[in-house]
Amino acid sequence: MEGYTRECTCCHKLLPDDYMYSMCPGCKEEELFSRVRDYIRGNEVNEYMVANEFQIPLRKVRGWIKEGRIEYVETDTKIVGTKCQRCGKPVTFGMLCPDCMRLLNYSNKKIQLVENPEERKKDKMRFLQ
Repeated sequence: MEGYTRECTCCHKLLPDDYMYSMCPGCKEEELFSRVRDYIRGNEVNEYMVANEFQIPLRKVRGWIKEGRIEYVETDTKIVGTKCQRCGKPVTFGMLCPDCMRLLNYSNKKIQLVENPEERKKDKMRFLQ
C-alpha cells in the first residue's frame, strides 16, 4: 500500500507515513486506559481528578464508567451526575443500578421463554391416558 510503510509498535497495524505517533489510535487509547486504571488503583480520586491528571476530556472518563471499565468504590460519595437511566439512583458504573440490572435480566429471561414456541410446548401441562 502506497503511503503506509510504518507500523504500530504494539499491534503492527500499518500506519500512514504522515501519522506522527508510533502507536495506532486504538493502541494509544488502550495504553492511556491502562495508565488511568493504574492511577485509579493507587489513588482515591474522582472522575474530575482523573480527567485533570491526564489532560483528557471528562466525557472520556465518564464513557469508561458507562462502559463498566471503571467503577467507583462504594463510599458516601457517588459519581456526580451519573444516575441509573431507569430509576435515577446514583450508580458506581454502567448505566443501570444493580436493582434495575437484575430486573432487566429477569425480564429478559421471561421474554425468552415466552417468545420461543418450542419451549412453550415443553412447559405445557397435558393429560396422561
